[in-house]
Amino acid sequence: MPTLFEKIIAREIPANIIYEDDRVLAFRDISPQAPHHILVIPKKAIARIAEAGEEDEALIGHLLLTAAKVAKENGFAETGFRLVMNNGGDGGETVPHMHLHLLGGRPLAWPPG
Repeated sequence: MPTLFEKIIAREIPANIIYEDDRVLAFRDISPQAPHHILVIPKKAIARIAEAGEEDEALIGHLLLTAAKVAKENGFAETGFRLVMNNGGDGGETVPHMHLHLLGGRPLAWPPG
């Protein structure tokens, strides 16, 4: 059964997509935790970072660089941003499809959880 994110990639579910290339998709989170809350997802279905393989190294690097590019293009890279990747239930994962939360537009406290 396809995940929510696979359905977004397939355009079966609408999303506010702000970036796309042949490997990744970025869209605004429907429940934002900051003024800018963007999800950056690989188009390849990988359940979570702990299940990624060595063959995914370039894709994961591209995911990170795309998040930085999206932050720059949306005007909040200069002031700072946070990248979060959840893994498993205790890590806060709610969709079993590896993704980055790109958060910015306000000061972010530490620790995050």
